[in-house]
Amino acid sequence: MENFGSLLLAGLLSGAFMSAVLTVIFQRRAKRIEEEIKNQFAVNLTVFQSNRLWREKSVAELLGPIHMQFDRTKRAFERYNDQNLFLEAKVLREGNLVIRDLLLTKGHLIPPELLEDAAKLVEHYDRWLEEFEKLRNENKPDLNTEFVFVGPQGFPFPRSAEVNFKNKFKEMWNELYASDKDSSRIQKSTTSHSMSA
Repeated sequence: MENFGSLLLAGLLSGAFMSAVLTVIFQRRAKRIEEEIKNQFAVNLTVFQSNRLWREKSVAELLGPIHMQFDRTKRAFERYNDQNLFLEAKVLREGNLVIRDLLLTKGHLIPPELLEDAAKLVEHYDRWLEEFEKLRNENKPDLNTEFVFVGPQGFPFPRSAEVNFKNKFKEMWNELYASDKDSSRIQKSTTSHSMSA
């Protein structure tokens, strides 16, 4: 019986020892897994925050101002009459210049799917501004020219690019800020197209 008691005691002690060793191993493994999960979560959060920050900057510093300038130049073009040089020189020229300069200086905020559209807009505005300077030179403006057009010269306003920029603005703004109610209101309020000479 003494032999049985010493065997039982040895078995209990070795079982307790093995249990303690396994507990330590499992705790270390669980702690390592927990750290890996925390690190992955931190990486994912950083990526999310970085992406959101870029989208917010794109909407606030590029897409929103461009959207407003498209609307401004469209309204000016609709009000334009044959000899309203103020509208042409102040509103259309400034609006075209602002859009072009935003595209050139904030290129890092252009969503990749809009890069080709941005290039078409820059090309149109470059040509329009060149023609404007030629016809409306401050020292000797040609006041007989009714309006500065570059479409007939092969540089028409890329309307699809404007639509794509406006749609991307609405999409990104809605993703960032809009509730369902705001989203449908924004979609309805900005469906018209603007126009540049």
